[in-house]
Amino acid sequence: MTAQIPQNIAQVFQRMEEAKAQAGRTDTVRLIAATKTQSPEIIDLAAQYGVKEVGENRVQELKDKFPAVSSDLKWHFIGQLQVNKVKYILEQVVMIHSLDRIALAQEIEKRAAKAGLVMPVLVQVNIGREMGKGGVAPDEVETFIRQIAPYEHLSVQGLMAVPPAVPESEQARPYFKAMREMLLALRDKHIPHIQMRELSIGMSHDYEVAIQEGATMVRVGSAIFGKRNYLV
Repeated sequence: MTAQIPQNIAQVFQRMEEAKAQAGRTDTVRLIAATKTQSPEIIDLAAQYGVKEVGENRVQELKDKFPAVSSDLKWHFIGQLQVNKVKYILEQVVMIHSLDRIALAQEIEKRAAKAGLVMPVLVQVNIGREMGKGGVAPDEVETFIRQIAPYEHLSVQGLMAVPPAVPESEQARPYFKAMREMLLALRDKHIPHIQMRELSIGMSHDYEVAIQEGATMVRVGSAIFGKRNYLV
């Protein structure tokens, strides 16, 4: 599978450009390579073929890989984040995509203040209102954002979502469209200190549809690296 990675990366970039063209977009869409279970060597290989940003789902994996990867990459945290794990990743990542509760916001604010930095974050939305899934309920997002807007060491940059699993990528379109509409509606509110410019939606099976609906970041794993080996 390693031999396929360069070709896979080229294909993903090509399909991203085609999806942008279909939507009449000329702006930038960032590829976040989802590297869960991938080795530092594989991540370095991906970097050689154009990957500039990677996303990790697990704190322990990020802690282990960050010093072992030699490439100059931007690291994102894209998984569910426990409050007591914030301290381990704060100075390694350029963005946290999964802010979805006040306790987590408070911890990021506290740790970022101690470190003397401002942490870019995305608010995760449970767009499908699924039980047991992370994210703020759609009708509570504005209230949540207004609650955290005064935090001086958090910079809310936009929204993230993982839509319900569907058999066809086209079935995810209504969820992506709803996320785009939510982003624009919140932008029009002009909430102080809030930047509604990033929309992190779309994964390997539906990133083209997500781009057509306004994604500014897509989180792509298996389309680059192949099916994951969870025994790693």
